Formats: sequence, C-alpha cells, structure tokens
Amino acid sequence: MRETHAAVSTARILIVDDEAPLMYALTNTLKIYGFDCVGVTTGTEALDVLRDQKFELMLSDLSMPDMSGIELLQAALQIDPDLVGIIMTGQGTVTTAVDAMKSGALDYILKPFRVSVVLPVLSRALAVRRLRLENVALQQRVADRTAELEEANNELEAFCYSVSHDLHAPLRAINGVSSILLEDFATAMPAKASDLVNRIAANATRMGHLIDDLLRLSQLGRQPLSVHPVSTAAMVREILDELNKENAGRSVETVVGDLPDCMGDAGLLRQMFFNLLSNAFKFTRQTVRPTLMVGSEERDGQCVYFVKDNGAGFDMRYAQRLFGVFQRMHRADQFEGTGIGLSIVHRVIRRHGGRVWAESALDQGTTFFFTIPAPTASRGE
Repeated sequence: MRETHAAVSTARILIVDDEAPLMYALTNTLKIYGFDCVGVTTGTEALDVLRDQKFELMLSDLSMPDMSGIELLQAALQIDPDLVGIIMTGQGTVTTAVDAMKSGALDYILKPFRVSVVLPVLSRALAVRRLRLENVALQQRVADRTAELEEANNELEAFCYSVSHDLHAPLRAINGVSSILLEDFATAMPAKASDLVNRIAANATRMGHLIDDLLRLSQLGRQPLSVHPVSTAAMVREILDELNKENAGRSVETVVGDLPDCMGDAGLLRQMFFNLLSNAFKFTRQTVRPTLMVGSEERDGQCVYFVKDNGAGFDMRYAQRLFGVFQRMHRADQFEGTGIGLSIVHRVIRRHGGRVWAESALDQGTTFFFTIPAPTASRGE
C-alpha cells in the first residue's frame, strides 16, 4: 500500500477535527503513508496555520463548534485559492457534505475512517490540484503569448505601413521622371530609349501594385471580422458593373445565377469576389467569345458558390500552387498580375471558415468553387 502512494508522500495536509482523538488518529495514520500532516481542533486554529504555512489539501470536519466545515473552507480559500478541500462527515450528514462540495469542496470522506477509502480520495484530490495548477499556468502562458503576438502584430502593421510609404515615394519619383522624359524629350529620344523608359515606368507601376497587394495580404490575418448579413447577388452585380466600365472596349457575356445571401465581413468578401471576377475578365481577354458565370449549387446540403469562365485555364497538375503567394500559372508577358490575388481569396475564405478550390483545363476555362459558412467574429486565420 505504501509503495502505491509513494508519489504523493511529499504532500502537505491540514487536518481539522474538533474530536481530538479522531484528528490525531488520522494524522498519525497518514504520516505512516508518507504524508506531511498538521492537525488542529478548531477552524480558527486552522486559519492561523494557513496564514503561516502552505498546504496542498485540507481535510475538515463538517460540524465544529466555532465554524462549520463549509465556512472554514470558504475562509481558507480566501487565504490560499489553490488549496483543495475535503469534507469529513458522518453517514447521517452526507446530503450536507454534498452541499459542501457545491461550495468548493472537492470530495468528502465518511467517518469512521477506512484507510483503503481515504488514500484514493487523497490521490484524486492531489491529481485535481495538480491539473488545476497546470491549467492556470497554461492559461497564463497563453495570455503572455497572446500579448506578445498582439505586440508583434502591432509592430508588423506599423512596419508594413512604413515600408509601404517609404517604397511608394521612390516609385512615384521614378514614374514622375519617366513621364517627364516621355513628354518633354520624346522627339529627341531614339525609339530604343523611349521603349526603355516605358518599361521603367511599367515596372515601377507594377511594383506599386505589388506593394499594395502585399500590404492587403498582411492585414487579412490581423483585422477582426465584422460579421453581418451580406447580399451576395447585389455585391456581385456591383462589382460586374465596375469591371464592365473598366473593360468598356470588350464584350464579355456575364451570367448571374442564384446567389443566396450569406453571413460574413462585407469588405473582405467584396475583395474576394472582386479578385475572382477580375481574374475571369483578365484570363478571357484572348478568348473569342468570353463568357463569365457566377452562381451557386447545393452539395451535401451546403451552399457552394462558383465563378466560372471560358478563358485560358491552367494545367491541374499544378493546382496545389494556385493559392500560394507569388505563384502564377501564366507568364507575366501573357497576363499581368502580382501573383497575390488568389492568396487573398484563399485567406478571406479561410477566415470565414470555408474552403475554396478550382477545376480547370488549358484553353477551356476555370471554375472556382467556395463555401462561406457563417463565421464567428473572433475567428482567426
């Protein structure tokens, strides 16, 4: 028996019982099993001892002249919140002992004591105390880590804005000088020089777009979701009107099917839809009769939205790269872009608790499917 409970031999226990013979008997018995025990006969003595010494457990009689075991336990927890209390009671007051457990006691022991019953109760109590302390320590580590991450995110956000500002300034200067050269010295420049200046301006513009896209991507995981009902159909039609105006010289057939409303962050969802729809416009540029379809279908009881085009498409062997940052399925001289738009789509959908995937074939178009479950406002990336 002693070997079985050797692991708890260092535990300190305060025993409180107004019947001195019983208190001494239990104290001496538990000492035999390796426990470090201190015994007192009143609640007042127990509180005085607790102010001076540290204990893992307190075994208290339920009925005592100066205060009840419940009153003692409540006062003891004010002194040491980590203390685990066990009530000792007779068979006739078991109901009251249960009430004591509701007040903070972990368990109760019936008198007269039997060692075979007491020892398992003590082992469980010590295990519970250890788990409680570990949980408190874990919560503190989580709180500390959360605070560190929030500070790091704030620093990262400040850094991103600083970098964005510092990088945009020289790009504006490059664009400005390039424009002056082309406007004021066009006639004096050889064709090759004019072409080089145009390339400088185009790359500076592309760099500006890249910086803006990276800044948006970095913000996605930090800004909280503002979840509200979203009229998906109205949002899509608004974006299509905008894209049709930007592509006024083209004739793109757009078909808008059933688009049920959803719950989500309207700003992020608009960015997601805009990226998918603008991609459809872009990759159908070389298609004879460009067609774009937006709609939804039900799969396994869930609403699945889709954006479909009959444009350039891509080889599905490389589909795993599709949503990676800077991953492109076509050369830059074929279709412009920074390789970040679909990464933003992926992150927006993930933040809403959904998933996104694509089906495609070269020169036959691409269909993006995605779900938008109702997210919680605190969902992270």
